[in-house]
Amino acid sequence: MSYATLAGRTAVVTGAASGMGEATARLLASHGVRVALLARRAERLAELAATIEKAGGQALAVTADVTDAASVEAAAERVHSTYGQVDLVVNAAGVMLPNPVTEGRADEWQRMLDTNVAGALRVIRAFTPDLIAVAAAGRTADLVNISSIGAHLAFPQYAVYGATKAALTYLSQSLRTELGPRDVRVTNIEPGLTDTELADHIDNAELAGQLDGMFDALTGLAADDVADLIAYTTSRARHVNLRQAIVLPTRQA
Repeated sequence: MSYATLAGRTAVVTGAASGMGEATARLLASHGVRVALLARRAERLAELAATIEKAGGQALAVTADVTDAASVEAAAERVHSTYGQVDLVVNAAGVMLPNPVTEGRADEWQRMLDTNVAGALRVIRAFTPDLIAVAAAGRTADLVNISSIGAHLAFPQYAVYGATKAALTYLSQSLRTELGPRDVRVTNIEPGLTDTELADHIDNAELAGQLDGMFDALTGLAADDVADLIAYTTSRARHVNLRQAIVLPTRQA
């Protein structure tokens, strides 16, 4: 599908070193978007930026950790000094660490809270002034948060992960009441089973095996499927806000 209206825009994509973030950055760049790539893994970002530029796109690799406020602020300064105002922000950074709550893995809880909730807020704080200014000038401005179907459906052992995603979904809903009247669109994407590196973080052999079994049975989404949905959403006319999209594998729906 052609997304010609994306050409000339400037995006920030967090979690750009892999998964949905990487796929989204690649796709946006292929349609003429200047993309600032934010993630912790500098080498992966450099490789992605080089690939995008070789294909004729524009990309800026910015090493940043969304769990650290100073890191996000420094990243924003670099993006602004290189590209100026941003008009599209994709919060794709996330971590999934399922385990029974009774195991009391507070370190995992904190990591998910810091990344999935507070990390998204840090990025929003850094770039929302851009979005408001762009919209006030009559141009299209988008904030896209990647949540999860886990925000609505309870899965055993995924309680804390689901809670962080439910918080992100609610945050998106609330932000629409603040930013919508200022012509900034807020979209919340909730994927189901998707093939990304999230599964590699799981420190529980039984749960990792269950996830593998689900992929075999349900034929999960690819990260590119979610990226395509984001490109479609953000390429609509500026007065149209696709506020929430739940995207699932057909066998999971």
